[in-house]
Amino acid sequence: MIVDILLVLGGLALLVLGGDLLVKGAVNLALRLGITPLVVGLTVVAFGTSAPELLVSLSAALGGSSGIALGNVVGSNIANVLVILGFTALVSVITTKGHDLRESWAMMMGASVLLIGLAVTGRIGMWGGIVLLLALAAVLWRQLSTGRVDEDEIEGAEPGARGFRIALWLGGGLIALPLGANLLVNGATQIAQEFGISDTVIGLTLVAIGTSLPELAASVAAALKGRADMALGNVVGSNIFNILAILGITSIVTPLPIPPEMLRLDLWVMLGTSALLAPFLFKGIALTRPVGAALLAGYAAYVWVLL
Repeated sequence: MIVDILLVLGGLALLVLGGDLLVKGAVNLALRLGITPLVVGLTVVAFGTSAPELLVSLSAALGGSSGIALGNVVGSNIANVLVILGFTALVSVITTKGHDLRESWAMMMGASVLLIGLAVTGRIGMWGGIVLLLALAAVLWRQLSTGRVDEDEIEGAEPGARGFRIALWLGGGLIALPLGANLLVNGATQIAQEFGISDTVIGLTLVAIGTSLPELAASVAAALKGRADMALGNVVGSNIFNILAILGITSIVTPLPIPPEMLRLDLWVMLGTSALLAPFLFKGIALTRPVGAALLAGYAAYVWVLL
């Protein structure tokens, strides 16, 4: 048991390190190649920051643990709203005025409904993956056409970084990510078996929270710097990308059977938590500390139901 816990912790550490190195290397390489900051922010950074979740889902699916692969995405989307925004709101009030995320929220809801529609068929195969990736392409095209990215805050950009350093960042990230994903999935699977818990529940909780830790740390750090509002955009963007990119790529590589319990509860919880943001975004209501506490309490209740 102790070994399994160490595997999970070691895997998470490697995922965090690998994701950071890959983003820094890819961003600085893209900028050196003359790619505009707008494109870098919407594509390179988006793919890089989701690399840990992608590698975990792929590793789990290829290893026969499709429950972990799906649970990682669905659980991460639930945790993004209830845990990340909950903790961030406790640190600092999240203002919504002046940050028009209504269209992005509609895209997030659309991606969630699309996932549920595909899940109702019982499995997401290659054609389902293609549909998800086509939807991702439409989202990226829309964002590129409207220029929606803060070009002054490209994550990992270091002007003047030398080629040798960029190569080290890329190499380190490409080594650490698959190794960390493998350790995390193996450790989580063993823990699930020892406690008699399904791999779906482990994916929805332990793995989902673990792969969301970098986003949580970034959101809390932004709140401490007086930019708690950044957490909203990060959560909405991450939720869209988790569904369309991670499940799209994973289901093309290998079909994903849908666990019946996920159709009964978890997918609808994901849709409901996404819908929770509507009054805040459309009415300009701030996410205060009591709201943050309520979101965290909601997550605790959800985990209690699962376990």
